[in-house]
Amino acid sequence: MARQPRSRRERPSKPALSREGIIAAALALFREAGLAKVTMRRVAAVLDTGPASLYVYISDTEDLHAEILDALLARVDEPSSSADWHGRLKGVLLSYMAVLFEHPELARMAMSTMPSGTNYLALVEKILALLKEGEVPDGQAAWAVDLLLLFATAQAAEKAAWKASARSPSDFSSLATIIGAADAETLPNIVRLGADLLSGEGDRLDWGFDVLINGVFQTRRMETKA
Repeated sequence: MARQPRSRRERPSKPALSREGIIAAALALFREAGLAKVTMRRVAAVLDTGPASLYVYISDTEDLHAEILDALLARVDEPSSSADWHGRLKGVLLSYMAVLFEHPELARMAMSTMPSGTNYLALVEKILALLKEGEVPDGQAAWAVDLLLLFATAQAAEKAAWKASARSPSDFSSLATIIGAADAETLPNIVRLGADLLSGEGDRLDWGFDVLINGVFQTRRMETKA
């Protein structure tokens, strides 16, 4: 018996496209295959539609990746402790770094793509609230957010890169050997500081946050001329 053609009207209708639905599909694809596989074309295939349909809701692949990062930033939180505003601020920044460190691809992407979604704005608001609690002047606080997040992002991206590289332990060891064998006449300060140039690990990161936060508090913002 010949197969009768089926009318399109009888097929189950696809869910209506939305920005939220596209981001959810992209996030699922990211968790399954990694950030490199999250393209407009691949997400469109998951949603059984054409890439052109996605551009009504998403600007481009970079916008899509930024939304993935923003979704993961929902996990950033201020640690519940009795620490002062300074310590709690470092806790928030370390929580942000932990999200990036867990996803090395996002850590590298975050260096050039700034999210602007709900969770990112909540993170910025949390940082500003802590700076206000510490009585940091508003002008300095407004500029400090970018500086603090940039430092945290760069640190996470660097650590993620070292973790992903099979050569990283040997490269680090080689650098220590080179510093130890440096010529005191041509590189006197490197020889003087020696192994301390590579020391610190976690304490080095904590010190870096202290330098920035203390500097933000004490350094007045230069007024721009009208």
